[in-house]
Amino acid sequence: MTFLLKELRFKVPWGHLAAKAWGSSKGRPILCLHGWLDNANTFDRLIPLLPQEYYYVALDFSGHGQSSHLPKGMRYQHMDYMSDVHRVVTSLGWQKFSIIAHSMGGVVGGMFASLFPETVQLLILLDSYGFFPVSSELILNHLRKTIIHYSRLEHVNGTKVYTPEGALQRLLDGNPSLNSDTAKVLLQRGTKPTPGGVVFSRDIRITVNNSAPLSLEQCLHILKSIQSDVHIILANEGISADLMRGVYTDVGQTLLRGFKENLKERFQSTIVNGNHFVHLNEPEKIASIIVNQLYNRPYIHSQL
Repeated sequence: MTFLLKELRFKVPWGHLAAKAWGSSKGRPILCLHGWLDNANTFDRLIPLLPQEYYYVALDFSGHGQSSHLPKGMRYQHMDYMSDVHRVVTSLGWQKFSIIAHSMGGVVGGMFASLFPETVQLLILLDSYGFFPVSSELILNHLRKTIIHYSRLEHVNGTKVYTPEGALQRLLDGNPSLNSDTAKVLLQRGTKPTPGGVVFSRDIRITVNNSAPLSLEQCLHILKSIQSDVHIILANEGISADLMRGVYTDVGQTLLRGFKENLKERFQSTIVNGNHFVHLNEPEKIASIIVNQLYNRPYIHSQL
């Protein structure tokens, strides 16, 4: 038996949110949330390895993949992506569900599980700490850079046209953790044809890293509200090693301790060999971990 795969559309005031779904809508619901600048295809190679009695819905956040772009003059913020999640699960009629989330999607998932703790049963974070704190002394600088960057983008006209090979190289240059095959998986949903080649379908405004300006102390306080089980799967050459070497590692360890101290037996963490996109490059390395978690089986894991 193979998964039933279908496309979904959810109406929003500025257009629609796009998603793709695997399995029967009568199955136990799992929402899948992609990373920054990515799209729902990031789960294409992982979900077929997971139990088929679940219903997996992978969302394209606003401005990503096949979802509509926000109106001109609006800004993308991680906080607003939580509104995307709320709109989708409300439309689906889900009162309780689980989340599998990668990178930025994990930040959205961690915040959503804190704000709506009664709705999330299980939170599985793929190379994400669930929060992305900004040090108190950098918050003002972070906001200033964001405002300036948005202002500059408002004067950018047109979308750059690439050959298919050029788009592939552009994505690989920006994401060294991908390989040619997995980059093509993301490009299938992340580009669209145009005269002379292809263009990236994502909104250029999402290239601004507009994470919520929360301090580490605030994040540690917020995560106390989480009622679900949480399993963080980190890649040994992933976010703590590659993305913010020497900067974010200590913060990540503090967040892990915060999860452990507050969630106690409801929290687990695992390290796997791989990079930030291990779930897409080598999905078999994490599929068994997720399967055991979904079936509530004991799993021998590496504690961080």
